Amino acid sequence: MGLSFKEICDRLRSRFPSAVLETVEPNGDPFAIVDGAQMAEIGAFLKDTPELDFDYLASVGGTDDLQNLWSVVHLYSIRRNHRLVLKAKLDRNDPHLPTLCPVWPTANWHEREAYDLYGIRYDGHPDLRRILLPEDWPGYPMRKDYDFPEHYQGIPLK
Repeated sequence: MGLSFKEICDRLRSRFPSAVLETVEPNGDPFAIVDGAQMAEIGAFLKDTPELDFDYLASVGGTDDLQNLWSVVHLYSIRRNHRLVLKAKLDRNDPHLPTLCPVWPTANWHEREAYDLYGIRYDGHPDLRRILLPEDWPGYPMRKDYDFPEHYQGIPLK
């Protein structure tokens, strides 16, 4: 059996005392809110620490609460059978945080999708460009304040 959410967060707090801003344990997946500027260092620690061994990045995505954008990371340790969700609050006017690609190469397409749909910029990403929408698509359609265009390149969309 793997470590509990509390045990994982205790180890995170001991290594990054100021980076773990809050832990939340709702009825669903518990999550830790972390300082986004330290996300890559936190990720490397979670992956490289033998007792944690988070070898599988399940997803990186975004969400919007109308005040902030959030980057959400779902991690799993196959060998240790434990999981962790990390969230980083971002400024919706300039959403940036470091890429996780050097830690988990599979972050590449996940981060591109979050960029494409929410406009979250992952600094240091090897190829940060749209993955689902055309390069000249206006705005980021998963944002709650997105104004869907009437037309795209002369094609009616509504």
